[in-house]
Amino acid sequence: MDKLTGIHAVREALDAGRPFDRILIARGRQDTRAEEIVQLARARDIPVRFEDRGQLDRLAGSKDHQGVVALAAARPPATLESILASANKGPDHGSKGLIVLLDGVEDPHNLGAVIRTALAAGAHGVIIPERRAVGLTDTVARASAGAIAHLPVAKVTNLAQTMEELKEAGYWLIGLDERADKSYTEADYTSPVGIVLGGEGKGLHDLTRKRCDFIVSLPTTGPVKSLNVSVAAGVVLFEALRQRHTK
Repeated sequence: MDKLTGIHAVREALDAGRPFDRILIARGRQDTRAEEIVQLARARDIPVRFEDRGQLDRLAGSKDHQGVVALAAARPPATLESILASANKGPDHGSKGLIVLLDGVEDPHNLGAVIRTALAAGAHGVIIPERRAVGLTDTVARASAGAIAHLPVAKVTNLAQTMEELKEAGYWLIGLDERADKSYTEADYTSPVGIVLGGEGKGLHDLTRKRCDFIVSLPTTGPVKSLNVSVAAGVVLFEALRQRHTK
């Protein structure tokens, strides 16, 4: 993962307009120089997180980071508008828009795998929240096996609001939850659809779940009732692809 450490180095990079996925500040560090970095980052819409110093030590690979670590972006994020525009360019003029929304996926390998699968299944884009989720790091790019260069990924500040905007654009939102009674094969994916998946271990947040039009599950056997989010994404996305080809 490409990273930059130290007060002066990060400050100069921000002044030069270098794109970052996010900036991490050691929790408890409160001084003028750190506050300047926070303000500069926020002015450029770069997320700032406050982490334990031990976490920064691990990311930086040393303790000589002055409490500031900046993680470079693998690529600039897209926007919801650009993803919708991409869906509308197809021969069906948006009638078959397919978008993946991820609610709090924190593992970069999972995000990369979802992006790769979404591209293979014909999705028009992936939407991730700005907070409580992994960003578009180099690790994500490698895990996507190059798919991130071809499929737009948008970072949004409010996932619930984005879901409402998708509904206004004519999309049905199908959430995946292991507790749902309805099987994923019973849903109709032939209209513009947003497939909503939760993060590792926690699943969909209540606010996200309530905004879905339908909640479906993946039937499983044995003691393990839930699948890895990237595997679950693949199952549902290729069911959508099957239905669309059949139609």
